[in-house]
Amino acid sequence: MNLSPRSVETPLGRLHIQVGDTDGPVMLFWPSLLMTGDMWLDQAAIHAEHYRVVLIDPPGAGRSTALTRGFSFDECAQCVVAILDHLDVSSAVFVGNSWGGMIGGTLAARHPKRIDAAVLMNCTGSAVALKQKLEYRLLSTVVRLAGGIPRQMEPIAIAAFTGPTSRQQRPEVIARIRDTLRKTNGRSAHWAIRSVVPNRPDQLELLSTIPIPVLVIAGAEDATFPVAETRQMAEAIPGARFEVLNGIAHLAGLEDPTRIAALVTDFLEQH
Repeated sequence: MNLSPRSVETPLGRLHIQVGDTDGPVMLFWPSLLMTGDMWLDQAAIHAEHYRVVLIDPPGAGRSTALTRGFSFDECAQCVVAILDHLDVSSAVFVGNSWGGMIGGTLAARHPKRIDAAVLMNCTGSAVALKQKLEYRLLSTVVRLAGGIPRQMEPIAIAAFTGPTSRQQRPEVIARIRDTLRKTNGRSAHWAIRSVVPNRPDQLELLSTIPIPVLVIAGAEDATFPVAETRQMAEAIPGARFEVLNGIAHLAGLEDPTRIAALVTDFLEQH
C-alpha cells in the first residue's frame, strides 16, 4: 500500500490526509479523539486492494493545523465534504471510530448524497452524562496546562482506550497508543476534548433521518461507551446493522484490524 501525503483546506484549518494509489471507490477513515490517521494503517492496508483509502488526521491532531477554538459536529462533517471535493469524488464509504463514528453519523444525516455507506465504531449518539462531562472538562484543562498528556496520566488514557484483552495480549497496540499520546499537542487537544465530549450534542433525533446503509460496531470491553449506549445509537438509525465484538474495547480498528476489515467487507458486499 502506497500512501501520498496531502493537505486540505477545511472550515477547521488545514487537515493532513494520506491517500492511497488504488484506482477504485474511496474509503475515508477518521480516528478517535487523541489518535491520528495512522491508527488505521493496518486495516487500510487490507482494504487498499479494492479501495482508494484516505486516512485523516482530524482537526488539531497529528499533522493537521492546531486548533485554537472549539467546533461543532456539523463543522467536522463539512471537513469531510471538503476532503471529498479536494479528491474530486462525489461520494465515498466512511469509517469512523469514537469521534470519527459520531462525525460519521452527522455526515450521513446532513450529507447523505456524499456517503455511500458508513461504519461507525465505539461511538454514541447521546449527549454526555454529567459524570463524564466533569471528568473530561478536568482532563482537557490538565492537558492544556501540561502542554500534552502527562506521563502519569498515560495509564488512565490507555485504560480508557483498551480492555483486558488488548492490555494482556496486544502489546503492540499499547505501544502505538502510548507513542501517539506522547506526540499530542496539549493546547490543541484541549479544544478537541471539550468539543467532542463535554460539549457534544444529542444526535439521536438527527440519526433517525439517515437514509444510507450503516454498520455500528461496539466493543464488549469498551469502558468509554458501553455496549448499551452504542446499541441505543444503532437503534436510532433506520435499518442499521449492529455488532458487538468480544475482546475489543474502544479502538476496534486498531485492536483487531483483520477482524474489523472482514466485518466491514461483509457489510459492504451486502450493500
